Amino acid sequence: MLDELKNRSRRSCVSPYFFAVLYAGLGDKESAFHSLEESFVERHPYVLLMHVEPVFLGLRSDPRFQDLLRRMNFPDSPVAR
Repeated sequence: MLDELKNRSRRSCVSPYFFAVLYAGLGDKESAFHSLEESFVERHPYVLLMHVEPVFLGLRSDPRFQDLLRRMNFPDSPVAR
């Protein structure tokens, strides 16, 4: 799926959010955070779901995740932890 998404992104615009989902699912935290940061900068609307997206569960305790939520003005909630 990752290769397919990379190929598609060469032909058309693909949000980094979708890469973040795949990278998180593969356990590649660094690439997932890089893609989430790009999603935030691009203001992709799906980034608003990151605090409830199950695939990001393994990232929620990371300070980078909490920092991103803070910069998005999300309240500190148990879901984000």
